[in-house]
Amino acid sequence: MVPLAALVREICASVAVPVIASGGIMDGRDAATAMALGAAAVQLGTAFLPCPESGAAPAYKRALLEAKTDTTVITRAFSGRPARGLTNAFIAKVAGKEDSILPFRQQNDLTRPMRNAAGQQGIADFISLWAGQGVARSRALPAADLVKTLVDEMLRAEVARP
Repeated sequence: MVPLAALVREICASVAVPVIASGGIMDGRDAATAMALGAAAVQLGTAFLPCPESGAAPAYKRALLEAKTDTTVITRAFSGRPARGLTNAFIAKVAGKEDSILPFRQQNDLTRPMRNAAGQQGIADFISLWAGQGVARSRALPAADLVKTLVDEMLRAEVARP
């Protein structure tokens, strides 16, 4: 739960291997900032989920694109492991009952039929909507266009090295 900038800076100062920054990177400026902090590369996850090439369910993509603010929470509700995702009805129903969540694998197996059925029916309230804190900056672009846009944004970013 350490902010990315602090984590990248500390890890780069502590290791002699290339560091790949990941977490909350949604645009070229974010990527340029991570690289200025010492990262050799960046990895983007949430940024690519709305792409047409992504296998994410349409309801999942819609929820990402409709997020206007960071409504993510850390939850074990769907899988039994802590993960960051958009809050939804299922997470709200489990709130306050965290001690009844099964460990990973069992909880994941238990919620799978619900997640599959909700995904097939286009109901975002009962699927895991994993997303980073930058989710409100999601864009629906083909992956190739997103990569080109990211590179253009990186080149235009004015980020000072620490």
